Amino acid sequence: MRKTLGAIALTAAAALTLVGCSSSAPAADDTETTAAAGEVTTLTIGASPTPHAEILQFVQDNLAADAGLNLKIVTYDDYVLPNTALAEGDIDANYFQHLPYFESQVAEQGYDFDHFEGVHIEPYALYSNKWESLDEVPDGAKFGITNDPGNQARALDLLVANDLITLKDTGDADPTLLDIDQNPKNFEFIETAPESLVRALDDVDLAIINGNYALEAGLNPATDSLLIESGVDNPYANFLAVRSEDKDDPALVKLDELLHSAEVKAFIEQRWPDGEVLPAF
Repeated sequence: MRKTLGAIALTAAAALTLVGCSSSAPAADDTETTAAAGEVTTLTIGASPTPHAEILQFVQDNLAADAGLNLKIVTYDDYVLPNTALAEGDIDANYFQHLPYFESQVAEQGYDFDHFEGVHIEPYALYSNKWESLDEVPDGAKFGITNDPGNQARALDLLVANDLITLKDTGDADPTLLDIDQNPKNFEFIETAPESLVRALDDVDLAIINGNYALEAGLNPATDSLLIESGVDNPYANFLAVRSEDKDDPALVKLDELLHSAEVKAFIEQRWPDGEVLPAF
């Protein structure tokens, strides 16, 4: 599952390799294992560029070596390929998703995955390039919203929490646009891929955008948004996901421990001081 390097190779192995999703990533099952003392275990982790890869980079630069780990980070710009790569064994774990999305993908795709506890929260937020406040937004405004079912429910919940719409009772099922009951401002909802919502801002009046895509585009959810999701009791913490067979792997358990360390919490708070990314522990 992973590559283990002897102490002699420590210097060469300790460098972080940050690979784009279009690059050829090293296969996670291409392994060499030694029992030598001081061995270093290389883990290949798929992640969104911001903030996930940045957090992993901090771990690699400051904590991994002392824990006997070396991280190779493969970045992905969408929400589909990281789980595909994990299922196919191209990576050892991924770090980009929250529980509702994880559960929807496991149910839809039949993945045999497990996960650790949440590391951070990226508050969902509502943005506009045309309006300074919600009071200015006219009836019938065009509203960009993700076509991803798990995150669409999250977006609708944000609107409900701020009295912009009401939803029908869907029981345990995630609500969709079809479940909108009352829409007082007659928003015209336009579905698009989550990674395209930033680019769509000039074509719509409003859009709810995933935190990682907002940050990558230079938008600060805490200061640039018209509405932002609360971090209190937030169920959308992002975590390390793994194949079920690897949940107890010592190297992955150690990585998760590092991601929940006081050092990582301090890094998140210092790197994103306005609360655009929040520790979940």
